[in-house]
Amino acid sequence: MISIVLISADHREKHLEDIRKGLTVLLYPVQYAINLPISAISWGSDSLTLRSTLSEQNELLHDENLVLKARLQKFLAVEAENTRLRKLLDSSPKAGERVLIAELLSVDLDPFRRQVVVNKGSNHDVFAGQPVLDSNGIMGQVIYISPLSSMVTLITDPSHAIPVQINRNGLRAIAIGTGSLNQLEIPHIPNNSDIQEGDLLVSSGLGGRFPSGYPVARILKIDRNPAVPFAHIIAEPTAQLDRNKEVLLVWSSNIGVKTEPEQEQTEGSK
Repeated sequence: MISIVLISADHREKHLEDIRKGLTVLLYPVQYAINLPISAISWGSDSLTLRSTLSEQNELLHDENLVLKARLQKFLAVEAENTRLRKLLDSSPKAGERVLIAELLSVDLDPFRRQVVVNKGSNHDVFAGQPVLDSNGIMGQVIYISPLSSMVTLITDPSHAIPVQINRNGLRAIAIGTGSLNQLEIPHIPNNSDIQEGDLLVSSGLGGRFPSGYPVARILKIDRNPAVPFAHIIAEPTAQLDRNKEVLLVWSSNIGVKTEPEQEQTEGSK
């Protein structure tokens, strides 16, 4: 009966409110200690779940990064190929009436020969003696043909020679392969000839094998020995003989066509 009266009095006059607040403050550490293991277990479970999720996401992002890097490399390769093809196509109007882009299939590993095989042959109207160029100059000529491929000898092959002239003054010469990938020899040039290091050699068009005016090489070194009548001259090809993946096969009105005396001689021999 007394407790009922006290509760009724507290409800009306709030006498026990301060006591209740004090007890709440005193009991808070006990409640915190009781709830601490439960909170720790819950936090640990959430942390493990979060770490597992982050680990899975990290592995997924790692795999996606590898795939994207691989695709980027492919795109870069395609971009480089497109750049090379654009350079070839930009140079094609100078070459003549018709051109054809071919790809390298293989390179002859014989150290005494400089030859490559391309993926175009007689089925594509390729002919023996056809000139082969890249975007920087003359590379060589076709020497053997099959239906689907052709062998090309490069201008640095020891058996190859090409008529050239100095672009600066028109002095004619012959550029002969040395067997070295990046060197040509220019023989029979007198010591007193007007030729300088850095001079550009272009195809002269003599012989009707190569179109005229195309870059062939630059003079790299000149040795003039008074004891001999001719200078020893080394030139470096302008074409990138060791880097090209695509080449340009050229048809021109003055290439692969017999002259009238040759036609008469051929007809007379029949």
